[in-house]
Amino acid sequence: MTDQVRTHRRHFGPNRRRQRGAATVILALVTALGCGTDDAAEVFESTEALGEALFFDTDLSLNRTQACATCHDPDHAFIDPRPDDSGAPAAFSVGDDGHSVGGRNAPTAAYAAFAPTYHVGTRIRFSKQSNIEAYSGPLGGMFWDGRAANLEAQAGGPPLNPIEMGMPDQAAVVERLTANPMYAASFERFFGGDVFDDDERAYEAMTAAIASFERTDIFAPFDAKYDRALRGEETLSFKELTGRALFFGEFASCAACHQLHSNGDPVKKFEETFTGYEYHNVGTPARAGAAPDIGLAVRPDVAADETRGQFKVPTLRNIAVTGPYMHNRVFRELRTVIEFYDKFVNPERTINPETGQPWAPAEFPATVSESLLKAGRKLQDFEVEAFVCFLRTLTDAKFEPLIPDDGIDCDE
Repeated sequence: MTDQVRTHRRHFGPNRRRQRGAATVILALVTALGCGTDDAAEVFESTEALGEALFFDTDLSLNRTQACATCHDPDHAFIDPRPDDSGAPAAFSVGDDGHSVGGRNAPTAAYAAFAPTYHVGTRIRFSKQSNIEAYSGPLGGMFWDGRAANLEAQAGGPPLNPIEMGMPDQAAVVERLTANPMYAASFERFFGGDVFDDDERAYEAMTAAIASFERTDIFAPFDAKYDRALRGEETLSFKELTGRALFFGEFASCAACHQLHSNGDPVKKFEETFTGYEYHNVGTPARAGAAPDIGLAVRPDVAADETRGQFKVPTLRNIAVTGPYMHNRVFRELRTVIEFYDKFVNPERTINPETGQPWAPAEFPATVSESLLKAGRKLQDFEVEAFVCFLRTLTDAKFEPLIPDDGIDCDE
């Protein structure tokens, strides 16, 4: 058993056995796998368990320093919490080679399993604002630009990305897999005795196993204060209720893009991911010294002129603990994000509180979703705080200790 497997099993602790897809390891004979020998081999009990080991295994990177969990840390709501040399949150993730740096915020892997496969379609919105119409356009997929259709496709990207895990090709990754007897036996058990006869097939099996782990309840427990209150197990404070009313009400357009299910649905309302998986340009300014990011326009099947600067609407689950924010991590504080959106309807909201300077212009002004962003009315300062308080209630129970102490009292 590799050190990486031992480490991540300690990480989840004794309660992990009750989780769907927990990585309990059992012994099985290789002869039972049809491999024609009497030697014993350790085998994972499920594809989810195999995927968990792979998710934490740094051996799948060129220099054996980086795993999926490096940029999607399960102790930090599945984001990359690594600081820069000054101790502040790093602008972007550093790759396996120790110096290559990505150009986007590594999105949380939490609740990613609920994203639909990338497609172009129409989505009914649940906004209470009468001027908000249904959405038609690209939906779902993985990464900020939807370039991966689903979880399996996403899992196959980082190992071969030269500025991430840095492996040269699929064959090199498969060689690392076959070097681990436990992986080799488990792959043959779950994907067939001839799975390693073709590198592409073996690589796809690896991505399928990782995706199966990402579909477990570990990534989507739905146990935040919001969920507990919805089930009648806890009560929201006045401030939290005020923020909730603003979020779902007619005075703000948040729900248009960040509400997936009707609040009246007796079943689906308990599986709210707080994103409709649409694509928009919300006017995010560029980071100082960084080139504008074209976002969705990277896809060859979209009209580039119309989609520059559009990014997939992220989940708001765990948003209070997954900063810095936006695709380029340009904002450090959640309150800043709320004030940034408020500036579209509030002429008094002219200054970025983090810089003390006027808000910087959008990366691509021509494609900003102006009509959507200008829906609703301006917020008072206490309403901004109420919004922050409500968004904090979307934090999974495990991550609640990570909520920053920023002077906002949400118990009022």
